[in-house]
Amino acid sequence: MNSRVWRGFIFALVLGGTMPAVHGEELASYRGAQLYKRFCASCHGDTGRGDGPVAPFFKVSPPDLTRIARRHGGEFPAGQVRKIIDGREVPAPHGAREMPVWGLEFYFANPNNPQKAKEADVLVGKLVEYVRSLQQ
Repeated sequence: MNSRVWRGFIFALVLGGTMPAVHGEELASYRGAQLYKRFCASCHGDTGRGDGPVAPFFKVSPPDLTRIARRHGGEFPAGQVRKIIDGREVPAPHGAREMPVWGLEFYFANPNNPQKAKEADVLVGKLVEYVRSLQQ
């Protein structure tokens, strides 16, 4: 096997081992920090700097989430961050979306919940607020 195939195989193993199983799990009680640790830190790192354990395997490095406000003139663009997390927006320079669409993942997390769209929106909101708290 050539090295590219091996790298892909190793990437799949690492990502498969770090990607959380969301379906059928009650997430409503999670705080923003818990959601981030569970669903984002493997790529973005524990402190949000884009240095998570699977980050080296991506073609484009995960962004440093601690500098979002700085990159936007000191204002944290909560609406834009929400759209990126829930999957409604893919930043143009990033090419294909490698980040999971958390809005859909959270929506399908609890199929017995009749208010799952609202719950998914609340969970995304908690993540947005946590990312806001990471700003330098």
